[in-house]
Amino acid sequence: MSLIGRRDLLQVVSAAAALAAVRPATAQGAKPTEADLLRFKPVGQLTLLHFTDIHAQLVPLYFREPSANIGVGAARGLPPHVVGERLLETFKLGRGSYDAYTLASTDFTALAAKFGRVGGIDRLARLIKAIRAERPGRVLLLDGGDTWQGSYTSLMSRGADMVHVMNALGVEAMTAHWEFTYGAKRVEELVKDLEFPFLAGNVKEATWGDEIFSPGMVVERGGLRVGVIGQAFPYTPVANPRHFVPDWSFGIEEQKLAERVAKLRADGVDLVVLVSHNGFDVDRKLAGRVKGIDVILTGHTHDAIPAAIRVADTLLVAAGSHGKFLARLDLDVKDKRIVDYGFRLIPVLADVITPDPEMAALVADIRKPHEAMLKHVVGRTESLLYRRGNFGGTFDDLVCQALLTERDAEIALSPGFRWGSSLLPGQEITVEDVYNQTAITYPAVYRQQMTGAFLKEVLEDVADNLFNPDPYYQQGGDMVRVGGLAYRLDVGQPIGRRVSDMTLLRTGEKIDPARSYMVAGWASVGEGVEGPPIYDLVIQHVERSRTVKLAPNRQVKVVGADPEGFVEG
Repeated sequence: MSLIGRRDLLQVVSAAAALAAVRPATAQGAKPTEADLLRFKPVGQLTLLHFTDIHAQLVPLYFREPSANIGVGAARGLPPHVVGERLLETFKLGRGSYDAYTLASTDFTALAAKFGRVGGIDRLARLIKAIRAERPGRVLLLDGGDTWQGSYTSLMSRGADMVHVMNALGVEAMTAHWEFTYGAKRVEELVKDLEFPFLAGNVKEATWGDEIFSPGMVVERGGLRVGVIGQAFPYTPVANPRHFVPDWSFGIEEQKLAERVAKLRADGVDLVVLVSHNGFDVDRKLAGRVKGIDVILTGHTHDAIPAAIRVADTLLVAAGSHGKFLARLDLDVKDKRIVDYGFRLIPVLADVITPDPEMAALVADIRKPHEAMLKHVVGRTESLLYRRGNFGGTFDDLVCQALLTERDAEIALSPGFRWGSSLLPGQEITVEDVYNQTAITYPAVYRQQMTGAFLKEVLEDVADNLFNPDPYYQQGGDMVRVGGLAYRLDVGQPIGRRVSDMTLLRTGEKIDPARSYMVAGWASVGEGVEGPPIYDLVIQHVERSRTVKLAPNRQVKVVGADPEGFVEG
């Protein structure tokens, strides 16, 4: 049976209709109340609450969704690879509504001024407490990972701030990815401080294959025995420095996962839930190949989909990122099968949700020692600054400008990270804003010669990680961002033939494969890289510029993509 096709499209349409039925009437333009966001008709015995990819964001922020999210192979044209106007049309979302604001890039600046910031752990805590009070003994709260990394305070505390916060939030299990960039020893230290299980069944001791962490757990909720399996990001030693976890191996481990599911079924559980950091398209393929998983709570690719997507007998839930959403999935289970469900991706609109006082106090305590640094203003932007998108955002352009200028380079390379908050035109740029884009444990900015042939090889390799038609060969990030360089990319070509027409912008000349170019970049996965940390470099550049104003970047020409799935700007 084909996993994706007409049946899947009909399922999306059906899910969109169900979404329209539960959405409050206030959605079409008016600012909602907290009660509107929480309004939900309970279903069945169990409520799964899920968030993922918070990236250590403790306080409300702005976050723009992508205007480019290209699907390839069987996923072409299907959620999450629908953006902007196409997304609004697919899910019947009214333009100008708060759903449109949180889920699409369309009219972002105007809607941000209307609906305000999103996220904030104290707002998330308020929603979770309210739902737990409504459904006592029936709620299970699960964290999809990428929780300990992405902010100034998380970098300074090496993840400890987020462990304290997640304990206070009452998380009941998590999996991981960027957590591993603190190094194996630090991860083991922090796991001991958790008041809930750290589930990562696909992480093993490299030589003997012994499990490093618990693969799963069984809990009782609402009279059901629920088996929960955790799947960490399978490509951690490739996407991030291997030397941070030299003795651990990672992988999709499909057969091992199938065995764990079968064992849970044999043990008589009523429901099997996979908390995954694989990425949506990987989990879509996995759902069609591994039988017996009822729900996959997917993460890593930061996709926010306002409906649960069914693949075979499995429901996939994608809860976005940066604390912007709380996913609620209510399940009616009979004879160990889901017979009915209700779903809502609840937008965490900070201006209309009352902060939870206990969590607000904890966040204030964490931030107080760093407050002066966090609020220090280094400049101002006249442009919308954002990162999210397959080929770059304006904050990526700012980082590339800093690399070119401060390191006197011809070409800049910046990684295709999907984390980092947005800034509206007219906002001040603070130290905290810069760290929200750059807070990693391997921040050194290198400056080195690279041949034109090697540059093409780099672009081809990253493009294959993103556009390989087999999801199991995709690593889920975005394309490496470039400064000082233009090129053409044909999505539909195989590796080695996607990138062409590489041009050095400084001179307008075509890139010579044999010539060496001075390149500046950061986040190298190699060991012993030397150079100033990227956050210091960007702060220095913004302080010198004072005002940031960026024109739309047209350096990458993309062909071979679904025209409705790729929108520039």
